[in-house]
Amino acid sequence: MADQVAGEPSTLPRALAEPTAAVRGRWITGLSLASLGMWMASLTPLQVLIPIQLQDITPQHKIAALALVSGLGAIASGIATPLAGALSDRTTHRFPLGWLRGRRHRWTLSMALLAAAALAVLARQTSVAGVAVLWILFSAFQNGEYASLSAAIPDHVPVRQRATVAGWVGMPQALGLVVGTVLVVDVFTKLISGYDTLALLLVVLTLPFVLLTPDHALDGTDRPAFSWRQLARSYWLSPRQYPDFAWAWVTRFLVSLAIAMGTLYLLYFLRDQVHYARLFPGQKAQDGLLILIVIYTVCVVITAIVGGIISDRIGKRKMIVTISGALIGVAAVLLTFVETWQATLGAAFLFGVGFGGYLAVDQALITQVLPAARDRAKDLGIINIAIVCPSAIGALLAAPLVSLGGYPTLFAATAVVAIAGSVFVWKIKSVP
Repeated sequence: MADQVAGEPSTLPRALAEPTAAVRGRWITGLSLASLGMWMASLTPLQVLIPIQLQDITPQHKIAALALVSGLGAIASGIATPLAGALSDRTTHRFPLGWLRGRRHRWTLSMALLAAAALAVLARQTSVAGVAVLWILFSAFQNGEYASLSAAIPDHVPVRQRATVAGWVGMPQALGLVVGTVLVVDVFTKLISGYDTLALLLVVLTLPFVLLTPDHALDGTDRPAFSWRQLARSYWLSPRQYPDFAWAWVTRFLVSLAIAMGTLYLLYFLRDQVHYARLFPGQKAQDGLLILIVIYTVCVVITAIVGGIISDRIGKRKMIVTISGALIGVAAVLLTFVETWQATLGAAFLFGVGFGGYLAVDQALITQVLPAARDRAKDLGIINIAIVCPSAIGALLAAPLVSLGGYPTLFAATAVVAIAGSVFVWKIKSVP
């Protein structure tokens, strides 16, 4: 195990020790609900609400505005995730209340509350600058919550169960988008009510996990040393010293970049290239987007759970990650050459099957190459940079690709990046 590196004692405190007891259904359900609220609040605005908001604010410059907003939010996320993770790694049990004694739960709840407040204020912005500033704040707080939630798996779940649990917990990343889209497109159809609903659910769905599940406390004597200079240096982990961690970061970065490039302008693609409203009079591009999200979500849910169970049983991680990344690439190739509604439906199916398998198995793989138990959340925060920063880079790449070569150029580049990510996973040697 990567957590139990040379030099660490064999009798670690419970907060740092490698877990051995399998987690039960209530724990998995609580973490899944918290993840669902978080992903609904973070993915639905970027996919649906912010594009609509920017369309109203600056219809002539919507593509550039969306690239700017999503890029700045991704930069804020990349900075915030390791920082929040490092702070939760070093949080000790100074509070007397039970659920405040652990390292993670107090960070989970406080970040969720701050993110919800930022989302509610974002709903009322009428300028690109206002949208950008509030999205930066929301992204920082949401990724602070993500840092503590993602550390829960290596904190509590034994290796033999991790892909299965990661499948259930990864499922809300897709389910959150479809549930959030249904809510803001069909139920709370006004922009402000859509944002406010997501903000409320972000907090409500976090409470069961925070209040009803254990959070191991860390004694002050086991607290790792901390300094801001040390934290800044810890953003870099030597690829020579930790090659498997480095390759895990690279593969996660490439697949996340492919996802960002391939989905950022999907609403505009349906509106301007597929001409969805012309094909189906009386409907809007948002309705077509919802159909695509439902298809891909069903596929993600099935393959995330099944892929995780299969991976835990056969003990293979890299093979499933490779197949999953290749399927994402095939979906992008399809849209490169065929810009029709039928092709888009097929691409949604392939994308969902690939992304679901990838979500479950890659997360389990990553937890097996973490350098040290004392820095789980911080190191996962570094991995999470490979998830959030591609949103900024993807936006910077996607906008000129669409402007210069149209959507075929964008999707061709997406395919190349996805396939590269599926190949480089074989550079990881310590995980089968």
